[in-house]
Amino acid sequence: MEKSFYMKEALKEAYKAYEKKETPIGAVVVKDGQIIARAHNLTEELNDCTAHAEILAIRQAADKLGGWRLIDCDLYVTMEPCVMCSGAIVNSRIKKLIIGTKHIKNSYTEKQHEFKIDYYKDSNVDISFGVLKDDCSNILQEFFKTLRKR
Repeated sequence: MEKSFYMKEALKEAYKAYEKKETPIGAVVVKDGQIIARAHNLTEELNDCTAHAEILAIRQAADKLGGWRLIDCDLYVTMEPCVMCSGAIVNSRIKKLIIGTKHIKNSYTEKQHEFKIDYYKDSNVDISFGVLKDDCSNILQEFFKTLRKR
């Protein structure tokens, strides 16, 4: 299947988060062309700062595969992962990371972005950006615009 198919599935997860008033980020883990895990942010609902879409999807995939090493798995995520999630991605042995939109809003996040890119490369994670970039960006912009109005 095409990358946009899997990113659309991750976007479905992001919309679930949006409906729950969670930061709308979604993720899916793919192995051998099949989605084996899907998740969205649940930090507010679970009262857990680690309940990011990527972490939850990695945990679900590990449960499904019966082990924490997600060898030959790809992770599709609607927004660039944070540093915590980047560590989990590398440690889980994810093969490919496909990101909808970057998270660069100031010099601080630009430094994090550069660090994460180097970290992925050093860890042999194949990374790509921009799959359904506008769709992934738009849901985040709408969410934060609505949040500021409250």
